[in-house]
Amino acid sequence: MPEPSLPSLTVRAIRATPVAMPPKFVLGTSRGAFREVPLLLIDLQTEEGVTGRGYLFCYLRAAQPAIASLLGEIETLSKGKKLEPAVLWDALAGRFALIGVQGIVRMALAGFDMACWDALALAARQPLCRMLGAAPKPIPAYDSRGLGLMDDAGALAAEAEQLVARGFGAVKLRLGYPTLAQDMAAVHAVRMRIGSVRLMVDYNQLLSVGEARIRGRALDGEDIFWLEEPIRHDDYAGAAALARELNTPIQIGENFSLPFGMRAALDQAAPDYVMPDLERIGGVSGWREAAELAAARGVPMSSHLFPEVSAHLLAATPTCHYLEYVDWADVLVQQPLALADGCAVVPERPGNGMVWDEDAVARYRVD
Repeated sequence: MPEPSLPSLTVRAIRATPVAMPPKFVLGTSRGAFREVPLLLIDLQTEEGVTGRGYLFCYLRAAQPAIASLLGEIETLSKGKKLEPAVLWDALAGRFALIGVQGIVRMALAGFDMACWDALALAARQPLCRMLGAAPKPIPAYDSRGLGLMDDAGALAAEAEQLVARGFGAVKLRLGYPTLAQDMAAVHAVRMRIGSVRLMVDYNQLLSVGEARIRGRALDGEDIFWLEEPIRHDDYAGAAALARELNTPIQIGENFSLPFGMRAALDQAAPDYVMPDLERIGGVSGWREAAELAAARGVPMSSHLFPEVSAHLLAATPTCHYLEYVDWADVLVQQPLALADGCAVVPERPGNGMVWDEDAVARYRVD
C-alpha cells in the first residue's frame, strides 16, 4: 500500500474503558463457550482536540486491567510525541522488547495503533479506507455470531435459519464434537436449513493432524467453503500437509502474531486462505503489511472480528475475501456497521466510523 499523507497530531492521553455485554447468541466452541463479550474501549486524545477510537476483545475480564495498565505505560512513553504510527510502533516495540511483543503487550500496542489511525483519518476528514488509498465499497460478509457446539441438532438448525434470515450469503459453524458422526450430523442439520448459502467450519485448533485428515476427508464431500484452524495454530507444516491432501481449502490466520507469523506460514505454503486478527497482527499498521504479503503470494485474505475497522481495511486489501461479522460492539456505538445484500457497507463517515454511545458505555462498564 502507498504511504498516506498524515495530518499533524500530537499524543495527549489514552483512556481505556472496560465493558462486558451478553452476546445475542451463546457461542460454544471446542475451547469453551462465550456467554459474555469483554471489550476494552480505547480513546486516544490528541493535543489538537481529535480523539481516535478503537477497541480490543479481551476474551476474559481478567485480561482487561492488565491491558489497560499496559496502555497506561504506552501513554507515558508516547505523550507529547507526534502521532506517526510506524515511528511510535518501532519505539514502543523497542521499549517492550525484553518482555516480548506478544500476548497482551501486542494487544495493547495494536489497540493503540487502531486508535492512532482513526485519529489521523478523522483529522483528514476522510474514511479510514480512503486514507489508505481505497474507496468505500461493499465487503462480502459471513455471519459468525452463532452456530456454536450444541447437543440439540434441532436448535442448531433453528439458529442457522435465524442467521441466514438477515441475508448473509455465508455462515460459520463451529465443529469439534467428540465424534466425527456428531460433526457430520451438525453439518447436515445446518445445511438442510441454509440451502445454497456458503458454509465455513471452524475447529478452533482442536484436532491432531491425523484426526484432522480423517475429519477433513469426510467434510470434503459436504461442499464446505473452508476448514478453519483444524490443528494447533502454529503447526504450519501440519497445515501445509492438510492443504495438499484435502480438497476443502484450509483457512488459518487469526492467531498470526504480527506479520512475521503470517510470513512464516506463507513460506511453508500452509494455508489456502488467511484471516489476520487486528489485535494480533499489529493493528492497522500490521494489517497493511499482512495485506502486502497476501497480495504478493496471491492468497485471499479475510478478517477475524473487529468488523467496524476490518471493513475499511478489507476495502484496501488487494486480495479481499470475506469479512467476519459479529455485532458485539453494536450496542456501544452511535451508528453500527450497516449490512446490505450480505455485505458490510463501509461508511463514508470520517475515521473508522465509531463514536461511542456514552449512555451504553456507562451501562455496560465493569470494574
